[in-house]
Amino acid sequence: MGGMGGALSDGIIKKIVLSYTYVAIWIFLSFTVIVYNKYILDKKLYNWPFPISLTMIHMTFCSALAFLLVRVFKAVEPVQMSRALYLNSVVPIGILYSLSLWLSNSAYIYLSVSFIQMLKALMPVAVYSIGVALKRDQFKSNTMLNMVSISLGVAIAAYGEARFDLWGVILQLGAVCFEATRLVLIQILLNSKGIQLNPITSLYYVAPCCLLSLTIPWLFVEFPVLREKSSFHFDFLVFGTNSVCAFALNLAVFLLVGKTSALTMNVAGVVKDWLLIAFSWSVIKDTVTPVNLIGYILAFLGVAYYNHSKLQALKAKEAQKKAPEADDEESGKLLEEREGESMGKKGESQD
Repeated sequence: MGGMGGALSDGIIKKIVLSYTYVAIWIFLSFTVIVYNKYILDKKLYNWPFPISLTMIHMTFCSALAFLLVRVFKAVEPVQMSRALYLNSVVPIGILYSLSLWLSNSAYIYLSVSFIQMLKALMPVAVYSIGVALKRDQFKSNTMLNMVSISLGVAIAAYGEARFDLWGVILQLGAVCFEATRLVLIQILLNSKGIQLNPITSLYYVAPCCLLSLTIPWLFVEFPVLREKSSFHFDFLVFGTNSVCAFALNLAVFLLVGKTSALTMNVAGVVKDWLLIAFSWSVIKDTVTPVNLIGYILAFLGVAYYNHSKLQALKAKEAQKKAPEADDEESGKLLEEREGESMGKKGESQD
């Protein structure tokens, strides 16, 4: 018994260590991509303010690498998917993903890293609101009150922002809305049909769709400007390493959610946001005001409460699932006992 207890505790410790490792990898890569994108797009730093082009470079790299892994090296099996399912499910998700990335990257031109992270705290509000609108979630007054508290915290943070830019805020809020809609649609269009995409197959199907949907705005918005800038040369070191980081982050997201849970990722996201705010203030020298911090602390408490509520709901669901199983086991035992008793009585009567 002692050996089994020791083995069990070792297994639990290993699971905890792996979970923290996945969280640490995701935080590191997410942190790196955000800071790297800010460096490339910011006019005061690398000064290459072309967010659509940057997103297209990422998607081209991800598409090519995913294609090689799926079709050439056969490292991953492709998902059986009809053309109708691809057009009706994957294409809308891909378009929303491309819009989310485009607007999110665009916001780095106008806003500080710390303020963007504060605005991203509105993600649970957007996911819940869209979920209710699409009848995916039930409206609950206490949850809505929680959403209002998060929104109020973000509003206070925005009020205290030293480098407030309305256009940048609109871009980031648009990115949050598109990303929230994408997350809800993944549940409705793919997961409900039993289709689970792993990191590679997800990029294999979604990345080319993102690339194609970004081509249209790129031709009208950025291509004419890039054509005029004849002095521009493609920096393979900067854009190559940036694309590798973006690809690795996509893998880390699916790895973290697959090996732990979406809830763990939400909690890890809060830790990452605080690290980015500290980095933005101490290294990049962005101004973080006391009002900023008060607002974000309020939003952070709201998000923490939301995550706690989700965890309690998941535990309640698991308990409900286990209850019928326990009842079935109990019924089985009673049936066995009764059969045993009846067999015993038969034996007595035969004697």
